[in-house]
Amino acid sequence: MNDNTVKQITTDDLRHMEDKEGLILQGCGGDPQEWVDGINGLLTEAGILLEGSKFEDVSSFQHDGVTCLLFPFEGAKLDGSRLAMWRIQTHEQFGGTWLSDYVPNRLGGFITQEQVPQKPKMELAGQDGNIFGIMGRASRLLKRSGQHEQADEMFSRVTACGSYYEALNIISEYVETELSPKSEPQKSTKKKERNAHKR
Repeated sequence: MNDNTVKQITTDDLRHMEDKEGLILQGCGGDPQEWVDGINGLLTEAGILLEGSKFEDVSSFQHDGVTCLLFPFEGAKLDGSRLAMWRIQTHEQFGGTWLSDYVPNRLGGFITQEQVPQKPKMELAGQDGNIFGIMGRASRLLKRSGQHEQADEMFSRVTACGSYYEALNIISEYVETELSPKSEPQKSTKKKERNAHKR
């Protein structure tokens, strides 16, 4: 009956939801919409969802080989203390946890805007012209700065591209090289940045 489709998100998306809260259920195999309808029904019967409200904009994500669902609190009228009790009572069954607990405990914490990783710097001058060697070096730099997904994405794009120079330009989107476009300096959180732009 619910025409809200469950959207697929990544654990990276969750790490950018510091200002949100919600209920995460783990191990939700099968049709996600059936889960949403079922949980909405259960929580309505239990007097947790109030005044005919229900969880909408539910998202699905994969972590550690299991499908999980995020039920955001936004827009739902809830009896918070009853929901907390229900979560504890059904923990064996659903692995229920709060978004604000799940991200720090399972995903390494939230990423705030200031923590968006900087591009590592890498010089192309003096490289031996072996694109796989250059890509390997860029990949190591990205992984060292915690950007594993970017390293994998860069690898896929470089191996699928058609020329050496296109590959260099792709690499230069992920690490800062002589070919990278000069971006406007952002408000830096690093004190070590030059103070030349400060008045």
